[in-house]
Amino acid sequence: MGRYRPPQAPRSPYITRAGYQALERESKTLWVRRREVVRALAAAAAEGDRSENAEYIYRKKELRELDRRIRYLQRRLPDLRVVEHPPSDPGGIFFGAWVCLEDEAGVEHRYRIVGPDEFEPGRGWISIDSPMARALLKRRVDDEVIVRTPGGSSRYWVVEVSYQEGATEGERV
Repeated sequence: MGRYRPPQAPRSPYITRAGYQALERESKTLWVRRREVVRALAAAAAEGDRSENAEYIYRKKELRELDRRIRYLQRRLPDLRVVEHPPSDPGGIFFGAWVCLEDEAGVEHRYRIVGPDEFEPGRGWISIDSPMARALLKRRVDDEVIVRTPGGSSRYWVVEVSYQEGATEGERV
């Protein structure tokens, strides 16, 4: 019997238009890749003894991984809600906001709040479900924010909020 894993907390259904389109493209690409893998798997199976056939074993594993991701996307895509417009209060921090924060050392950090299916820490995109985003929601410029994470607490001040990538103080939406 497998190891027990407690159920994960439900993920937020929000996503940007670009993120939704990227997931749709990924889904289509996976179906094309799956056809290629099935052909290669059939060819490997035709070679005979499957117990020691590395190509057959590899292709079975690859097919399982593709099917797992395809199933996930088929369940997830219909549940997603695309957020296309900035909120009616552009001074507050909500989904899709670009936020500039200053930490206690005076170092500035720039984040964008996106859906859990499109976060990329390398680009500064954080999930709306993350401790940082939850602490930032509904805050405004000059607010102090304390972010509690498993690694400890950090203190930040909101310097800027915008809903356009690369927008400066005067260009905020």
